Amino acid sequence: MSVVRLASSNEAARILATARRDREAARELLATRSLDEQVALLCETPVGRRAALLALVPSPETLIPRIPEAELCFTVKAVGPSQAGWIVEHATADQLVACVDLDAWSVQGFRGERFREWWLAACDAGSEVLLRWYRAMDPELMALELQERIVVALKPDDATEAESWLPPAGSQTLEGQFHYAPRREGDDLTEITVLLRSLFEASYWDYFRLMQSAIHELPTETEEWALRWRRGRLEDLGFPPREEAAALFARPGDDAPAARSDFAATLEVGEWSPPVWFPDVPLSTESEHAVLAAAARLPDEERQGFLYRLLAVANRVAVAYDLPLSDVESIQTALDEAVRMTSRGLQELVERQGQAGETILRRVSLEHLFRVGATFFPEKAALVLSKLRDEIEDEASDEV
Repeated sequence: MSVVRLASSNEAARILATARRDREAARELLATRSLDEQVALLCETPVGRRAALLALVPSPETLIPRIPEAELCFTVKAVGPSQAGWIVEHATADQLVACVDLDAWSVQGFRGERFREWWLAACDAGSEVLLRWYRAMDPELMALELQERIVVALKPDDATEAESWLPPAGSQTLEGQFHYAPRREGDDLTEITVLLRSLFEASYWDYFRLMQSAIHELPTETEEWALRWRRGRLEDLGFPPREEAAALFARPGDDAPAARSDFAATLEVGEWSPPVWFPDVPLSTESEHAVLAAAARLPDEERQGFLYRLLAVANRVAVAYDLPLSDVESIQTALDEAVRMTSRGLQELVERQGQAGETILRRVSLEHLFRVGATFFPEKAALVLSKLRDEIEDEASDEV
């Protein structure tokens, strides 16, 4: 049974029920809420019903940019990216990039089929949005996708060579110089052609640079750079590299923080805007989970710090377990695991040190509690660490 529940709004359900009877009345009801309240209502609505609520908001162009990045990703995926142009057109560049970072990659690498869905969403939103989307993307990512799907040939400048030169079979061209053809039979290249035509008409330099990259960039090096940029942005969202995430399962040493009585307070958090809407974490002194019961006994300001730290640990769990970061269910799964592991670690330290759980929470990090708890589940630690070793070995063999 799940420990953590995704936040749910009864008011959003009432507004949607009203809309089934009288859409105008539902719009008026929603318009009485502040912008922050509208964002909360949307994020606390099940993803499958968010499009219906968004269709009622008075100013989607002001609301959509305020949706947390992962929540926007969940929402667009529920609609279907290729049909979500009316949502994507109001998204910020940072939101668009985050959606691709979360959905178009896995531990195995770049997922071109998912990237194409977001490309189609930008196409659906119109040429202006498509160009904005293109400029928000890493150039390495665009080159990688083009190299995967098309063969590009440049007509020679020399007149003698040009006379005998033939473009690739089945190719097309916009300006008589660059010719491109699909690598796979049946790929109609719709979104590629739409983008190339938009670039050619709006900015020939961008068009020229993209076509040259499809010819000359080295795919392996291009993917490596694209992955490097993505890793940096994911860290900003709270998702660390795999090595750091897997360290949650390393056995705590004798010099670990829990053994030091002067360990600094661990419930303070810096400025960080989570990419998800905060789930409903049931803090109660009667909770069967030690960490939630202890947190319930903390003052309000420390309790808030605890919740942010718990979400940060859950993000590390999601990466360590290779959960799909673009799936809303992953939040619940990762938080449940974070609660169970930290609770087991807290129980152990309470027994060892004879101190109250809330006292230990103030001086021992949740990451350390997780590590202590993970020692009681060696099979999970072994699985995570073995997968990490396999990935490191695969990377080493690729370099050779």
